[in-house]
Amino acid sequence: MSPPKAAPKSVPDRIAVKRALISVSDKTGLVERAKKLAALGVDLVSTGGTSRVLKDAGLKVRDVADLTGFPEMMDGRVKTLHPKVHGGLLFRRDLAEHRDAAAAHGIEPIDLVWINLYPFEATVQAGAGFDDCIENIDIGGPAMLRAASKNADFVSVCTDGGDVDAALAEMEQGGVTLNLRRRLAAKTYARTAAYDAAISEWYWRQLDEEAGQWRGFGGRLQQTLRYGENPHQKAAVYAGPEPRAGVLTAKQMQGKELSYNNINDTDAAYELVAEFDPKVSAAVAIIKHANPCGVATAKTVVEAYRAALACDSVSAFGGIIAVNQPLDGPTAEAISDIFTEVVIAPGADDAALAVFAKKKNLRLLLTNGLPDPGARGVTVKTVAGGLLVQDRDSGCIAAADLKVVTKRKPSPQEIADMLFAFKVCKHTKSNAIIYAKNGATVGIGAGQMSRVDSARIARRKAEDAAAAAGGKAEPQTIGSVCASDAFFPFADGLLQAAQAGATAVIQPGGSVRDDEVIKAADEADLAMVFTGMRHFRH
Repeated sequence: MSPPKAAPKSVPDRIAVKRALISVSDKTGLVERAKKLAALGVDLVSTGGTSRVLKDAGLKVRDVADLTGFPEMMDGRVKTLHPKVHGGLLFRRDLAEHRDAAAAHGIEPIDLVWINLYPFEATVQAGAGFDDCIENIDIGGPAMLRAASKNADFVSVCTDGGDVDAALAEMEQGGVTLNLRRRLAAKTYARTAAYDAAISEWYWRQLDEEAGQWRGFGGRLQQTLRYGENPHQKAAVYAGPEPRAGVLTAKQMQGKELSYNNINDTDAAYELVAEFDPKVSAAVAIIKHANPCGVATAKTVVEAYRAALACDSVSAFGGIIAVNQPLDGPTAEAISDIFTEVVIAPGADDAALAVFAKKKNLRLLLTNGLPDPGARGVTVKTVAGGLLVQDRDSGCIAAADLKVVTKRKPSPQEIADMLFAFKVCKHTKSNAIIYAKNGATVGIGAGQMSRVDSARIARRKAEDAAAAAGGKAEPQTIGSVCASDAFFPFADGLLQAAQAGATAVIQPGGSVRDDEVIKAADEADLAMVFTGMRHFRH
C-alpha cells in the first residue's frame, strides 16, 4: 500500500499555543510550568493523577474525559485513545478538508502536548515482577507523542520539563517556531524508539530467547563529550535502560570531565577487576589503551597495586586503575606516586579521599558495586550498513572445567595462577598471551597478528621489568604460568612460553594440531590444561 501523496503545505514559522494536553508520570516541575502556560492564556487539558495535582494547585483544568465524552476505563489503560485526542493532534490546520472534518466531529485543536512516559525502565531496574512491568508499559503516551510529532508543522511535542521550558520561552515571544517544533519531534521519535527498545529487550529476556527478526537499541544522553577518540571526532555517551555498575553509574568525586578514551578504558579496567571476588582477595588492574599493563590479587589493596605496577611500570604512567575493594590511605599514597588519569573503585575511606584531593587532575570514580562478570548482556559495534551484535563474554572457567592433557599434572599453585591468567586473557586484545605468577601478571602480550609475537612481547616486557628493578633480577616469567586466549595453531607459540621459563600453560585447545602441541609440552616437561572456551577480544 502506497502512502498518500503529500499535500501542498502552508506552514507558519510561529504557532501560538491555545490548548495543551498534559499527562505526566514524573510530576517534577508540573505545577510551576502549568501555571506559566495558564498565565499565557493556554487552555489546559489533562488526565487522571496529573489533572488532580493541577486542580489541587488551583489551576483550571479540563479532564480528557470531558474532551472526549468518554470515561477513563480498564484501570486507565484506555483514556486518550480517542479520535478527539488524536484528531486534535493530527489534523493539518492549513487544509480545508481537515478543518471541515474537525468541525463536523467536534474535534478541537491541541497545540502542545507534554507527556513523559510510564516509568517502564525504572520499574525493570527496581526488579519488579512480570505483571508490574507489563502495567508500566505506556500505550496512550507513545501514541500521542508520535501523533504530535508527525504533525510538528503545527504541534509542539514535549517529553520532559526542559522541552516545555524551551517552548515557553518562544511562546513569550509570540509562538513556538517551526525549527523548535521539528527539533522536539526528532527528539520525541528517539525517545519512543528507546522506550520500545527497552521493552523489547526485557521481553526477550523473560522468554529466555534471543531477539528475533527486528531489534531495537536506544539510550538517554548522559553526557556530550568534548571529542571522540581524536579531536576531530564528535562524541557523546548514552545510558542504556538497565544500568550496570561501572563508569556510567559511578559518582565522580573529583577531577575534570571524562573523555571518550577515559570512559572506554575505565570500562575495560572495571570489567576486568570485577572478575575477582572481593570477598576472596583484593584485586587491581592497570589499563592503558583498553589493554592491561598489570593485574594482581593480594591480601590488601596496596599489595595488589604494587604487584600490578611491577608488571610494567613504564606503561602504567597515565593509565587507568581499577580496584575491586574500597580504597584506603596507603593505597591512595602509592597510586599518587605516578601520574594516573582515572581511579575507579567501589568506595574509598576518608584517608584515601584526602590523599587524592591533593591530585586535582586525577579523576576519582566511586561506584555502587561491581558488575557481575557472569551476567547476560549484549555488546554492539557499528559496521558498514548495520550493527554487529553479540552476547557479552560472560564465560567463566573454574578448576573443575580444566582438562589436563599432558603427562605432568599442574600443581595447586599453577592451577590458581592459570585461572587468574585466563581471566586476564579474557580482557586483553587478541592475540593475547599472559604470563602470571603468584596471583600477578608478569608479562603481557596483546593485540598482535601472530600469537608467537604476543608471546615474545610478553617475555620481553618481563625482561624489561627485571632490568628496571636493577641488579641481576631474573625475569618473573621464570617459574610462571602462561595463558593464551585461543589455541596454539602450532607448537612454536608454546615453545616461546617454555623458553620464557613458564612451567604450565592454559589454553582453550581445539586446534587440528593439538596432538603436536601436547607432544611439545610433554617434551618440555610443561603441564598443560585445556579450557574448551575461547576468549577472543577485538
